[in-house]
Amino acid sequence: MEATEVLIPLIFFGSVFGIVYLFVTARNKERLALIEKGADASIFYSSKEKRVTPLWKVFILNFSLLLMGIGLGIFIAGILSEVIGLKEDIAYPGTIFLMAGAGLFVGFNMTKTLDK
Repeated sequence: MEATEVLIPLIFFGSVFGIVYLFVTARNKERLALIEKGADASIFYSSKEKRVTPLWKVFILNFSLLLMGIGLGIFIAGILSEVIGLKEDIAYPGTIFLMAGAGLFVGFNMTKTLDK
């Protein structure tokens, strides 16, 4: 039992390391191939003019809508369990995740309009 408890974090961190390593080496090989063909090195650097909205505003907007979605999910789950008689084990996780996802979706759409 103890060997399994040790193997799970090792496998998890090994998988994350492997994915990051493959990403970095593939990106490096791609850049070297472009340089060998004579491509301009400026394509590797993004311009600062692309993002108009500051990152902190986007983060606060999405985080606040996520928290409002979680709060609304708890409220609706309470109503579902009291009025309809739905089991609390089903009502609370389902509506919390549903409303949190809806809040993130609304935040994504609002972020798109902020950039315009």
